[in-house]
Amino acid sequence: MVRGALVALAVAALVAGCGGGAAPVPKVKPLRQFQILFPEGFTRAQMAARASAVAKIAEEKSHHPVKLSQRGYLAATLPRVMPGFGTNKLQTEGFLFPNTYDFDRTSTSAFLVQEQLQTFKAEWRKVDMSYARSKNLTPYDVLKIASMIQGEVAVPSENKLVAAVIYNRLRLGMTLGIDATLRYGLRLKPGQTITQSELLSDNPYNTRKYPGLPPTPIDNPGAAAIEAAAHPANVDYLYYLKIPHSKRSYFTASYQDFLNHKAQYGY
Repeated sequence: MVRGALVALAVAALVAGCGGGAAPVPKVKPLRQFQILFPEGFTRAQMAARASAVAKIAEEKSHHPVKLSQRGYLAATLPRVMPGFGTNKLQTEGFLFPNTYDFDRTSTSAFLVQEQLQTFKAEWRKVDMSYARSKNLTPYDVLKIASMIQGEVAVPSENKLVAAVIYNRLRLGMTLGIDATLRYGLRLKPGQTITQSELLSDNPYNTRKYPGLPPTPIDNPGAAAIEAAAHPANVDYLYYLKIPHSKRSYFTASYQDFLNHKAQYGY
């Protein structure tokens, strides 16, 4: 992060060596460091907006222009081939690992994105994919499932339960019925009410209408969601719904039980 300072010192040392004497080394003021936090579950668009907002704050504090920008971030996150995920170009959604990253006023958006992709690669290496492979799921399938878990779950202890629901429904050929995917496809805000006409939409992210997984991940999941997506709980649940006035969900394998609780909760 202090490449400019290091280069200046190296040049000074070289000049001193060439002259055969001890030339004074100029004092170089190190560039001020800043941080940007990308929460788990942020989309690429949200990360780009966060980059812009944090860049403005950094400019105000440093009194200098900052290279980080929303436009630069979007340009740096265009589709590309992802090592280990096939030979086709993929959307970067899902691969932009959420974390806290350091930057300074010379850091480009491309540099930040590369840091995120490298962190994703390191975290992904830790995941045992053998169980998912035994269910004929690809790494990209697991990443999609992780993004849905991240978008749906408010209590981390339920990550593997939601993963189990998704696995069980896929196995039975059921639609997933996850509204977070449709919100993503329609570019609605998280938690925004979906209208009846939107529920009937032909949007490819409408997992109420189309069986299987959505076309791409719907956000950028953290390590816990990825781990759960690769290792679901060993339960037979097929349904879940949010418990009113709680962050938790009710899980069941029975459709009738699901309907009963839906009426009880006032849905």
